[in-house]
Amino acid sequence: MRTATTVEASGGGGWRQTLEFVLEAEKLGLDVCFVAEAWGSDGPSALGYLAARTERILLGSGIIQLGTRTPVAIGQAALTLADMSEGRFLLGLGASGPQVIEGLHGVPFAKPLTRMRETVEIVRQVFAGEKVQYQGSQFHIPLPGGDTRPMRLSAAANPDIPIYLATISPKTLELTGEVADGWLGTSFVPEGAAAYFEPLDAGLAKAGRKRTDLDVCQGAEVAFAEDEEALAALVGSRKKELAFSLGGMGSAQTNFYNGAYSRQGWAEVAAAVRERWQAGDRDGAAALVTDDMVLGTTLIGTEDMVRERLRVWRDAGVDTVRLYPNGETVDAKLTTLGRALDLVHGLD
Repeated sequence: MRTATTVEASGGGGWRQTLEFVLEAEKLGLDVCFVAEAWGSDGPSALGYLAARTERILLGSGIIQLGTRTPVAIGQAALTLADMSEGRFLLGLGASGPQVIEGLHGVPFAKPLTRMRETVEIVRQVFAGEKVQYQGSQFHIPLPGGDTRPMRLSAAANPDIPIYLATISPKTLELTGEVADGWLGTSFVPEGAAAYFEPLDAGLAKAGRKRTDLDVCQGAEVAFAEDEEALAALVGSRKKELAFSLGGMGSAQTNFYNGAYSRQGWAEVAAAVRERWQAGDRDGAAALVTDDMVLGTTLIGTEDMVRERLRVWRDAGVDTVRLYPNGETVDAKLTTLGRALDLVHGLD
């Protein structure tokens, strides 16, 4: 497996600590660093800076959110970053959710599947150096009714920039298999991987492709516990975070994380957690989260446990493991990351 991580420029400790972490992670042999936006700092600015400071590591947007930029602006940013990094850039796109897209950016979240397909198609025109012409249901380029003509960017074409899609629902997973070069997944349980791989494979088949044509990139926190007591403390501390994902992410009607856990065998628990969270009982919601839900979707455990879970992830079909190392300081996170990288590289 390749190894990756995700950082955010506005993350805890500030940009300087984030930069230090990325530079040291590159020295440790990490393969890919994705930069998140969420509702913090923007991704392309940080990626441009990292492109200038790194030499080998691949850099990806993880993710640029649909609706925050026009498809052509996304394509412009990607071409620029690919040029600045001398070909080390991966374009990661995702729909985000209604709370961020409508609540923060003030643009409609409606029809995310269609918007994602049309965005990818337009971005590929930009990458190919073509005159951009598109008449879809969500995007019209050039706008009809005027006297404008199609244009192409003055930047050099680069059709080889990989496009990764962060998707979680069955229809968007199928689209990922059909049109993307990579999949940025989350909330992954290898024992329930069919919930993801069946729609991915359906999309691949529709496009005449195979699983080997898609980089399956899955992410999880990695943390090491030296004994059972420490493990219990780690698992317990993660339950409220998972309860937030199940109950507080998205909106009252739309929560993709809740749906993902439901499709992997925890439908009743996920529904109960969401109900408690939406009612304001955060502690009660966290109390409903089981140990198995935490351990099944993370890489938390003793070193032997983490090694075995990494083997299970690899055998389930994960090509790139995206590691979120636990630690209160940069040094602690790098120590955790280094241990995890050694385990990945040592898998038989």
